[in-house]
Parts: sequence; structure tokens; C-alpha cells
Amino acid sequence: MGLFSFIKEAGEKLFGASEAKAATPEELKKEIEKNGLKADGLEIAVDGDKVSVKGKAVSTEEAEKIILALGNTIGVASVDDGLMVEKETAAAVMYTVKKGDTLWKIAEANYGKANGAKYTVIFEANKPMLSHPDKIYPGQVLRIPAL
Repeated sequence: MGLFSFIKEAGEKLFGASEAKAATPEELKKEIEKNGLKADGLEIAVDGDKVSVKGKAVSTEEAEKIILALGNTIGVASVDDGLMVEKETAAAVMYTVKKGDTLWKIAEANYGKANGAKYTVIFEANKPMLSHPDKIYPGQVLRIPAL
């Protein structure tokens, strides 16, 4: 799928990290497992603020979630996606949350003014990384699937 950009200073702090430094490959693998995501032969490499990932995911959605779980951590500025996918489906649009955004507002911007209630589609598409529709933050990257 390519190279995905993230905001290095935004994201979840893994294992008590206090600075914008990428976690180790082992810590990132634990984050993937914590979110219940899987890829056969998963390999993660960290080079400064760039993370490279390889393996075989069951679907495009699963691959995108793995990329987001890696990229939405403190210290990661980009994820180089080398994941193979068993079942190709349409790729979702990636959206970076801005200050003042809500899932409702993001849904209206992506699905049309009358479709703010479709925020649940975005919420579901970003589970388990999102635990509540109101818990998004500036700099976080979200999957916006097609309706």
C-alpha cells in the first residue's frame, strides 16, 4: 500500500514512553496483539521515527488497522507498509484528526452534510484502537471506509 505519514508527537504512549521516540519492534508487536490484530509472519522494524511492517493480513481492513495501530503511537512519523493481503477490498480513506473535530463532523465531511449520524461507521471501522466515539485527538489518523 505504500508509505503512511503520522504526526510523531501525537499518539498513544507505549509502556511509559515520555518522549517522542518510537517504541521497539517488540513493544509495537505487543500493541498489535493488544488490539487483537493479526498478520502471519509479522515483522516490524524501527529506524528512527520510521516503522516498516511486513507479513500477511487476512484483509485490507486488517492491514489498515495494523498500520494505524503502529502509526498512532508516540514517536512514529511514518509506516512503510509491506503487508500482503489475502482478501483485497477497497482501501479506506485515511483522515488526520484536527483540533475541534468530532466523529460526527468527520462523517459529515466525508459522507455528506446529512450523514453525521454515520459517525458510528467510522467508530466501528477504527475499533479496537478507538474505545469510545468521543475519545479522538488531534493528530490521530482514522480509517474512513466507503459507505
